[in-house]
Amino acid sequence: MKFSVLMSIYKNEKVDFFIRCMESIWDEQTTKPAEITLVIDGPLYDELYQSIDMWREKLGDVFCVVPLEHNLGLGNALNIGLSHCKNELIARMDTDDIALPSRFEKQLAVFENKNIDVCGSWVSEFIDVEQNIISYRKVPEERNEIELFLKSNNPFNHPSVMYKKSSVIKAGNYQKMLWFEDYSLWARMKHKSALFYNIQEPLVNMRAGYEQLERRRGLQYALSEIKLQKSLLSLGIISYREYCRNVCVRFCVRLAPKAVVKLAYKLIRNRKL
Repeated sequence: MKFSVLMSIYKNEKVDFFIRCMESIWDEQTTKPAEITLVIDGPLYDELYQSIDMWREKLGDVFCVVPLEHNLGLGNALNIGLSHCKNELIARMDTDDIALPSRFEKQLAVFENKNIDVCGSWVSEFIDVEQNIISYRKVPEERNEIELFLKSNNPFNHPSVMYKKSSVIKAGNYQKMLWFEDYSLWARMKHKSALFYNIQEPLVNMRAGYEQLERRRGLQYALSEIKLQKSLLSLGIISYREYCRNVCVRFCVRLAPKAVVKLAYKLIRNRKL
């Protein structure tokens, strides 16, 4: 089963992180992708361009680079990138994360044996070095559990998913919804009766730390989350009562003082299995 890997990169990415990501999805995989589509979301700096050129020379036609003149944001970049992917199965990846060696092999096996549209997995979160795992972001396995989870939380770890291109397009593709492009997509796919599954083990290592938590707070983040909740309500994913509950709880959390965010960070560090 041929598949594409879809990624987007922008100017804040570190060269070392990008190189490590590419090594993990090509050099180390037991099953290699037929295509890697990289959307360049606006101008980059020279070292990052040089690294991309190095991989383009190494991979040849396997590596499809889609440059955008201006930074359009993740949702728009992935929307454009999806149209350039040649295969029906597409694996998402972030350019600072690390795919475990058997990730693609295990996800392809699920698509071969199950009638599904999206297959995700758990992810492990690390600080500084890959071996320093501090926590695991777990998500439910079966469709009914995932759809129930969707009412209050994102049921997929976005950089871990593999999905059918046709199912994503049927649901309207990625759309602009700051910080919640993927959550919005899963809701619309559920509305279109897509079938979901999560592998119950980590297949991606994600970078973690206080900086990641810090980005998930503030008024703009809270307002964007309210927009998401309105979308869930309009799709019939949640009831009005659930909408009010979600907005009240999440709005308060997003506007919590930095000290609370730091405390949450410390608690997460103590969740190592």
